[in-house]
Amino acid sequence: MGNKIDWEGFKKEISGVRFEEGKEFVASRSKDYYWYSPILDEIFKDKVGDLVVIPSNQEQVKKVAAAIAKYKIPLTLRGGGTGNYGQCVPLEGGVIMIMTKLNRIVEFKEKSVLTESGVRISRLDNAARSIGLELLMYPSTRLTATIGGFLAGGSGGCGSLRNGMLRDPGNINYLKVLTIEKEPKIIELFGNDIQKVQHAYGTNGIVLEMELALSPAKDWIHCAVLFDGYDNALNFSIEAQQKNLDCYLLTVVERRFSKFYKKFKDLFPRNKDAVFSMVAPNEYKRFEKFVKDQNGLISFSFRENELHANGLQPAYEFGWNHTTLQALKVDKSWTYLQVAYPQPFDPKLVITQMQRYGEDIYWHHEMARMGGNVQIFALPLVKSKGKEAMYELIAELENKDGCTIYDPHAYTIEDGGMKEIDSSQIDFKKEADPYGLMNPGKTRGWKSEMAKID
Repeated sequence: MGNKIDWEGFKKEISGVRFEEGKEFVASRSKDYYWYSPILDEIFKDKVGDLVVIPSNQEQVKKVAAAIAKYKIPLTLRGGGTGNYGQCVPLEGGVIMIMTKLNRIVEFKEKSVLTESGVRISRLDNAARSIGLELLMYPSTRLTATIGGFLAGGSGGCGSLRNGMLRDPGNINYLKVLTIEKEPKIIELFGNDIQKVQHAYGTNGIVLEMELALSPAKDWIHCAVLFDGYDNALNFSIEAQQKNLDCYLLTVVERRFSKFYKKFKDLFPRNKDAVFSMVAPNEYKRFEKFVKDQNGLISFSFRENELHANGLQPAYEFGWNHTTLQALKVDKSWTYLQVAYPQPFDPKLVITQMQRYGEDIYWHHEMARMGGNVQIFALPLVKSKGKEAMYELIAELENKDGCTIYDPHAYTIEDGGMKEIDSSQIDFKKEADPYGLMNPGKTRGWKSEMAKID
C-alpha cells in the first residue's frame, strides 16, 4: 500500500493480544488450498504476511481492528484455511488475523443458532445434533473449516440438495459485523442485507457473530450405490429427486475415480460408477426399492458412527471438492473446474462431454438446489496443461455446451464466481472498511481512490 508500517507501534497498540512473527509460522498461516490450481500456485507461492495475530475474544478483535486502521496495515482474516482460491492469502503482506478463538456458541434457539464466527463447523454441527438439530449445509471440509470462513468464501455443499445454497433466503438470519476504523463500530445485518458480506472473501468487515437456521437432526445413512454406466447413475440421482427421496447428499462419481478411493477397494470397483448418498433413515426402505428398480447395487450402508469401525470415511468426504483432494493425494497432475449445467439438465450432454475429453477429464456431479430449483453442478478433474489450455476448455464448456464456469483458477470475487462487480458489497466496504485495508486485491470493484484519507 506504499506506506512504511510502524510495526513496533502496532504491537504496542495491541498489547495483550497474542501475536506471532516467526517466519515459518507466518508463512504457514499465509496459505490455503490454492495449490489445487497450478495457475494460482504460481501466483500465490511467494505471498506471505508479516505478522499473525490470534485474538481470544471480541474485545481483542476490536483492539486489533482499531490498530489496523491507525497504522494503515493490510488485514487478512483466516479461519480453518480450507479455501481453494487463496481467499486467505495476503497479496500485500500485513497482518493475518486467525479467528478460531472466537468459537463461542452463543445460543441455540428453536430453529436456529447464534454463534461466533470462528467455531469449527464440525463442533457447531455436533453441538446442534446433541439437542436434536443440525446444520442445513456444510462444505466437505466439515472437520476443519470454520463457519465464518464458509460464509465468506463458500457457496454450498453437503445439504444443498435439501436446503439450497448458502445465500438462499432463510439460511442465514443475522450477522454482527465489526468495522475497521480507529474507533470500530458494530453493524448488524438482517435478511437480504446479509448478501453485502456473504461470499465477499473477508474484504468488507469482520464478522463476529452469525445466526444460522437449523433443521431437525437425522441419523443419516451413508451409502454407495453402484451402476453399469454413468448415464444410469445420473438418471438415478435425478429421479431420486423427482420422487422426493429425503437425501442430504447425492454425489455421482464415475468409475475412473475408484483408483483414488483406495479405502473402498471392492466397495467401489473400477468397472462400476457410483452414487454416494446420505439417506434419511425413515426413507431407507423406499431408497432400497428404488435402487433395485433402477438396477443399482448398494455396496455399503452405514450410519456415521458405524463408518469408522468399518474403515470408511463419511460420504460427504467423497463429494464436492473432496473428490479433488482424494485425487491429488494420489496424482498431482490433476486440477479441477466448477461447472453449473443449464436447466433443464440433460444427462446426454454429460456423456457427450465424457466422449469429447476422454482421459483429460474425469467427471463427478453434485445434485443441489439453487433459488428453489434443482441445479446440477460438476467438479471434474482436469489434466493440467497450462493456463492457455484451461481457458480454451472453459470457453468451450460455456460457449458450446451452455454451462456456467465458477472459475477456481481466479482469485478475485468477480472472476471466480460472481461474474460482475456487486455494487452493494463495494458500497458496504466503504462503510465497514473505509481505508480499504481488508484482503486487498481480492475484489476488482474496489479502487484505491475510494479509500478514506485522514
